[in-house]
Amino acid sequence: MTFGIDDLPVRDELRGKSPYGAPQLDVPVRLNTNENPYPLPEALVERIAERVREAARDLNRYPDRDAVELRTRLAEYLTNTSGHPLDVSNVWAANGSNEVIQQLLQTFGGPGRTAIGFEPSYSMHGLIARGTGTGWISGPRHEDFTIDVPAAVKAIAEHRPDVVFVTTPNNPTGNAVPAETVLALYEAAQRAKPSMVVVDEAYIEFSHGASLLPLLDGRPNLVVSRTMSKAFGAAGLRLGYLAAHPAVVDAVQLVRLPYHLSAVTQATALAALEYTDTLLKYVEQLKTERDRLVAELRAIGYEVTESDANFVQFGRFADSHAVWREILDRGVLVRDNGVPGWLRVSAGTPEENDAFLDAVREVKKEQNT
Repeated sequence: MTFGIDDLPVRDELRGKSPYGAPQLDVPVRLNTNENPYPLPEALVERIAERVREAARDLNRYPDRDAVELRTRLAEYLTNTSGHPLDVSNVWAANGSNEVIQQLLQTFGGPGRTAIGFEPSYSMHGLIARGTGTGWISGPRHEDFTIDVPAAVKAIAEHRPDVVFVTTPNNPTGNAVPAETVLALYEAAQRAKPSMVVVDEAYIEFSHGASLLPLLDGRPNLVVSRTMSKAFGAAGLRLGYLAAHPAVVDAVQLVRLPYHLSAVTQATALAALEYTDTLLKYVEQLKTERDRLVAELRAIGYEVTESDANFVQFGRFADSHAVWREILDRGVLVRDNGVPGWLRVSAGTPEENDAFLDAVREVKKEQNT
């Protein structure tokens, strides 16, 4: 008799669920996980080696528990790129933006509390909510994937959630959320509870518009989360961070694990921040390629959602998984993101994007014959 997960005393809300993840397949072109396709420049690799070598001399000691130098440099980066002044007291860092989200839900969510997100959106918000014992509410969107503000405000008033998630640019659809929408949801959340509002800006460096960091001013229950995985081309680093009122930074430290950021992680992130200008040039290249993908896909005859991210959602398909397989058969891996009738492709190098476009042209041609 086979013993499996269903035979374990797993919490009821986790039964029947699947772990988050995209297929990791060995194909010539992988455009399914929104990674930055450009390797780190050699000068930065050497600087990382120097920083890590220095950190290695003290690996017998615990790292800086509060990551003060790293948080200071992150605050400088946010200030320089947004124009909104921040300092170390406004910033907290963790192992990827997912741990940031987890710490926020551990602090402000939990058993007997709820969180709301407007789906389709980043599925980890709901998964982490369930993992922390937080009830999850799926909020409304329009057919074009924009947030239905009147319906969202009504849902917040009705459910009185403890945490409200807004993702901009939204993953997996790619569209940005206007500041006016976030303000309307924030005001509704404060009337209802008050509640914490978390703006997930994982892809903001790729946006046509500006960061919503200036909205933090005078709004202590607002949090903006970020990551170094995308724009910094450091998905393997696992470094996420948030900006918020200092009281929020103090609060999440109540649930952080001791010494949660290793000395090696901190050293690597500090090296990457020294090369911000160089890395953001890659972002500009990816924005150009993203816009090319949008234009080419529309010219081929596909529907495309407006994108402010480093990926593009395209469709519509009667059977999106079958089309995903047809593209994969041509050596290109894209994401079947669970939105009925749609697929998502990450912006890659020009050569990778050419291979993808050739594949979808062939698929479209076969569909039309």
